[in-house]
Amino acid sequence: MTAKVGLLTVQLTVPDARTLKDKRQVVRSLLGRATDRFNVAAAEVARLDSVRRAELAFCSVSNEGGHVREMLDAVLHLIEAEPRAEIEDSWVEMF
Repeated sequence: MTAKVGLLTVQLTVPDARTLKDKRQVVRSLLGRATDRFNVAAAEVARLDSVRRAELAFCSVSNEGGHVREMLDAVLHLIEAEPRAEIEDSWVEMF
C-alpha cells in the first residue's frame, strides 16, 4: 500500500483588510476551520507581509487518492464560502 499525499494551494485576496491584523484574522479563521473540519495540515505559506493578499497551503494524506481529493475539494468549498476572502487562484498537486 502506498500513501497518497495531496497539496492544495490557494491564493487569496482579503479586499476589506486595512491592516495585517485584519487579514490575519480572516486567514486564521480559514486555517482553523479547515483543520478542525477536515483533518488537514494548513499554513499561510507566502505573502505574509501583504495587507490584502495571502497564500495558503493545505495537505491531506490517505491510502486512497480519491479520499485525498475529496478532502481538498471540501477545503476549497469552505474557502469559497468565506465572504471576507476572494480566491485569485488555486491548484492541487498529488504525490
